[in-house]
Amino acid sequence: MHRVEKEVCGRTLSIEYGRVARQADAGVLARYGETVVLASACYKKEPADYMAFFPLTVDYRELAYAAGKIPGGFFKREGRPRDKETLTCRLIDRPIRPLFPDNFRSETQIVAYLMSTDMENESEFLGLVASSAALSISEIPFMGPLGACRVGKVNGEIVANPLMGQLDEGDASLVFVGLRRDGEDLVMMIAGQATGITLDELDKAVEVAMPVIRDTIDLQLEMVSAVGKPKIKIEKPNVPPELEAQVREMAEAGIREINDIEDKLERGRAFDELKQKVTQDLDEEFPDSGGPISEVLDNLVKNDVRRRILDKEQRLDGRSLTEVRDIDCEVGVLPRAHGSALFTRGQTQSMCAATLGTKGDEQVIDDVELEMEERKRFMLHYNFPPFSVGEVKFLRGPGRREIGHGNLAETSLEAVVPKEDKFPYTVRLVSDILESNGSSSMASVCAGSLAMMDAGVPVSAGVAGVAIGLVKEGSKCKILTDILGAEDHYGDMDYKVAGTREGITGIQLDLKLPGLPWSLLREATVRAIDARMKILDRMDAVIDKPRPELSEYAPRIESIVIDREKIGTVIGPGGKMIRKITEETGATIDIEDDGTVTIASNNADALRRAREWVESLVEEVEVGKLYEGEVKRIMTFGAFVEVLPGKEGMVHISQLAPERVRSVEDVVKIGDRIWVKVVEIDDLGRVNLSRRKAMEERGEIPLSDDDGRAVRPPSRGRPGDRRSGDRRGGDRRSGDRRGRDRGRRSGRRR
Repeated sequence: MHRVEKEVCGRTLSIEYGRVARQADAGVLARYGETVVLASACYKKEPADYMAFFPLTVDYRELAYAAGKIPGGFFKREGRPRDKETLTCRLIDRPIRPLFPDNFRSETQIVAYLMSTDMENESEFLGLVASSAALSISEIPFMGPLGACRVGKVNGEIVANPLMGQLDEGDASLVFVGLRRDGEDLVMMIAGQATGITLDELDKAVEVAMPVIRDTIDLQLEMVSAVGKPKIKIEKPNVPPELEAQVREMAEAGIREINDIEDKLERGRAFDELKQKVTQDLDEEFPDSGGPISEVLDNLVKNDVRRRILDKEQRLDGRSLTEVRDIDCEVGVLPRAHGSALFTRGQTQSMCAATLGTKGDEQVIDDVELEMEERKRFMLHYNFPPFSVGEVKFLRGPGRREIGHGNLAETSLEAVVPKEDKFPYTVRLVSDILESNGSSSMASVCAGSLAMMDAGVPVSAGVAGVAIGLVKEGSKCKILTDILGAEDHYGDMDYKVAGTREGITGIQLDLKLPGLPWSLLREATVRAIDARMKILDRMDAVIDKPRPELSEYAPRIESIVIDREKIGTVIGPGGKMIRKITEETGATIDIEDDGTVTIASNNADALRRAREWVESLVEEVEVGKLYEGEVKRIMTFGAFVEVLPGKEGMVHISQLAPERVRSVEDVVKIGDRIWVKVVEIDDLGRVNLSRRKAMEERGEIPLSDDDGRAVRPPSRGRPGDRRSGDRRGGDRRSGDRRGRDRGRRSGRRR
């Protein structure tokens, strides 16, 4: 076993090899604080048939025991990966994939397990370092190692590797991945979200991240020097040279003609026809070579696209390098959706619908690292149907791409969604991509921003996004604004930047190159900011602020805060009271532990009745206030009236009417509803009511001078209590007389 360790941001980062996963090509145990990640790397050694792509798979799992938990559900074991695990897989995959030789096509797999979490040091940073370390010490031809750093903005300060609790309260969370080449620090990947980080703050984040990245690289190099295996050499080309030469001779001129076609679909059809012809012509000499021929043709297209951009600044659709495609925006296109928008940029189109829901519609997420259930009240779901690119495929559940693109759009928009105390709705956006030719995730950001404004969600600002591309060969380098699908496929960079007019809210950098200097990426960021302003101008021309009213089809929600001690009163025994309210009014009621009661209904009258009902349950009776109550009991001396649920007061017979009343039942009966006024609440909490004073205040009879108070009826008291005796008889003499009578009767019995 060999172990290396280094202090990183005030905590010990260690990498250990040789104790676990010893049958893998390499397996390491990485530890940061008390968070532990196991990462393994394996590849298939047998010669594989022709592969058109590099089959790399990254799997990341968070094991429940890492946080001392037992999984829920019937099977009590980890199931399909959760969204966070899928997103971490993509986070590890993106910076690693470009660092393999082009001719290495052996199936390769990285498996990373979160095995322990201290709920302070998050696992994504550690998973990246551990995966890079496993590949670096293996014989797999990986051109690493990579270093990583999480950067947060906490209390206005840019901080490296903050604790998880600090990130939750911070204004930014960005993952930087980098490497070193010839003594130069290069950025390999950036991913994260912010509430509106500026370019200067992004500069500072890179400055803070680079020393940590260097530390994590140095630690891995120390491990490689001790236990690293010699890298295998891949000398065999993927395509036979003689086949490549013939395809090039037959198709090179045709490829140039095809790339003169601006329309994507026409260009695709022309390419398919050329490929079919070349394949048929070479079938006798090179049978079953469809895959290699396709690869050579694709490389010819790639070379021609890159040459046009580098030498002529000529793009496939005829735009300049800084030009954004034509944009068309519409809102309110779906009449029954709470909010909707259709955003079209060139041949990329997103239809986004906004739905407003109640507290009960929040998504519940079982988070292993946080050791708790997390609730999401804002979510964006991204769908990429096959017809959007003219293909025929089965519709399945969301894959890694859908989850990743949806998360990028969601985090980019989350910064402008109002807090729950100001807007107590659950918001769900669904972006359906109806056409795709590059940067559909950024189209989802634009469409989502428009849809929320159309729904009346009081967002703080509009959000737009754009993808910036790059073509680089040697000293030649061109940055492309608003890239097409082909420019993403054949280019070297897909740099997505989203934000408001004030700052960046979402960012994701994908490279096909082994890193770029920040100076070049900064120039691309400036280009993205300029393009974003142009897109926001176009969006603002359609709708520049949220609608003042919600859709008539959206639920109306009101929140009130009650005393925590009275939560049980509203819920009732076994939930009896809250069920009664919802059944009789049709409203939905959610109660939080802090006493926040959220009431929702599509019907304004039902909402009002439910709110009044809840308020009446927790309301205290007030002296001087009028109430309409129900007569519950009748006694000879008066009537007991329920003025609030569970709260009764007494109307003395003298206060039932302006005239003298001989019998209570001459005026009221059980079940009658009458108006009464609270005239007194005595020291024992008993409520005295007056129907006569209520009639005066309601203008039914003339006003009088008395205060409406009356003598309380007899009630039980403690033996020997003077006050008790007073209440029983109304005066002390009557009480004394009863005592003497009892004494005489007892004497006769003796």
